[in-house]
Amino acid sequence: MLKINGLTKIYGRSDVKAVDDLSLEVESGEIFGFIGPNGAGKSTTIKCVTGITGFNAGTIEVNGFDVRKNPIEAKRSIGYVSDSHVVYDQLTGAEYVDFMASIYGVADKESYKSRLENYIDVFGLKDAFNEPIKSYSHGMQQKINVIGAIIHNPPLLILDEPSAALTDIEVEGLFAIMRKLIGEGKSIIFISHKMREVLHISDRITVLRLGEVVGTVNRADTDGQKLANMMIGKELSESQYEKKDASGAEVVAELSHVDYDKEHKHSGVNDMSLKIHRGEIVGIAGVDGNGQTQLAQLITGVIAPQSGNIYLKDKQVAVFDPNAFITDNVSHVPEDRNAQGLIGDMSIAENLVLKATDQPQFSKGHGLLLNKPAIHEYAEEMVKKYDVRCTSTEQTVRSLSGGNQQKVILARELESQPSLLVMAHPTRGLDIGAAGFVHEQMIAARQRGVGILLISADFDEILEMSDRILVCFEGQIMGEYSGKNPPIEEISLAMTGK
Repeated sequence: MLKINGLTKIYGRSDVKAVDDLSLEVESGEIFGFIGPNGAGKSTTIKCVTGITGFNAGTIEVNGFDVRKNPIEAKRSIGYVSDSHVVYDQLTGAEYVDFMASIYGVADKESYKSRLENYIDVFGLKDAFNEPIKSYSHGMQQKINVIGAIIHNPPLLILDEPSAALTDIEVEGLFAIMRKLIGEGKSIIFISHKMREVLHISDRITVLRLGEVVGTVNRADTDGQKLANMMIGKELSESQYEKKDASGAEVVAELSHVDYDKEHKHSGVNDMSLKIHRGEIVGIAGVDGNGQTQLAQLITGVIAPQSGNIYLKDKQVAVFDPNAFITDNVSHVPEDRNAQGLIGDMSIAENLVLKATDQPQFSKGHGLLLNKPAIHEYAEEMVKKYDVRCTSTEQTVRSLSGGNQQKVILARELESQPSLLVMAHPTRGLDIGAAGFVHEQMIAARQRGVGILLISADFDEILEMSDRILVCFEGQIMGEYSGKNPPIEEISLAMTGK
């Protein structure tokens, strides 16, 4: 189905090979796991396969079509879900899927209708399908993107982090569809940083590191530890974080009976009250699309509540302005690092000082005249401290891998000395090593007395990191639980509104 032989890709005039003499074959009727740390070359390989970018050497055949000689036929043979899940958010979900079907020339309307009804039911989008995509949460946008990619029934499906924002139930629905497609003789390349999922669904797994294939193994012959060791080249040990009771500590942020667009279940907040204390991690558990995005925006000043109050320490927030929240020592790691956390065309150094250009250290006249040597020196210090893998602090931040982009955001937000840190899906799309680094920084910040609000669709992450767990369902807090020995069944029921 897919044959890659000797693939080599070099970006620009650099001698560094993003992909180096890579060869692999994906057979018909199999799910092929494709994993590796950030910057390993996975995305570059996929871009070459899909025709998004060219390559320097080697050959690629998709369904018997050479991607260079027969690019149109090759592309028609592929369904692709990118990890950036770009969609046309001015359209409704229904309009977007119809648009994708028209692009791929779907002619069998009855078959199309049947597949569509099944997909929107499996992904739980029936109520939101006719609503504008711009009102969807990050996770809901991911779901509609998956549907758009498979609606033309392609022989090869490439899924790049398709489950990043999905719950376990939704993931099983996706897996059920994947298994059905495999039963029809189709092939799937499955890219994920969630080792449990890779081991659960894949028939074979190829590990990539530094642009080269480390090895290919059968699922039955490996386990998570072996794969992790192959990915990072060293032994991994599980981290155990001691849970803290900070109930007697200073309250750094509080929501009191806050409402925002509460009539809309997927994008509203309904009578929400919560407190975050100094030196604790409060985890928000729940199915993505139940008000978590709006909660993060409310507590960071991106949107204002329609009723109720928000307090930072003991001060009620009266004027909702993101800059005002910055001056009140609120830091934010947003759920979409590209759209909300970084300016892609600016350099690493510029992104690192976005919040501090008016400081005397970096400028004169409150930002009117930048001190570029000081900014450069600071950026060099930060990339070392936070282990940002780059060739220069002057390269654009969009040229970095996802993990390194996240490190840039972490460096900027943590170095601003926040009293409150809001982290929305901070490890989404990151490999084991990068996710571990993020978690270590969270714990270090907590030890310094930072109050942290952690919003994540990864239930395991919530369980591992949270001192307290709050469950969010349809914009409401359904329950509060200690992070130490949490009642998992009770929390799971609360996540469904029970």
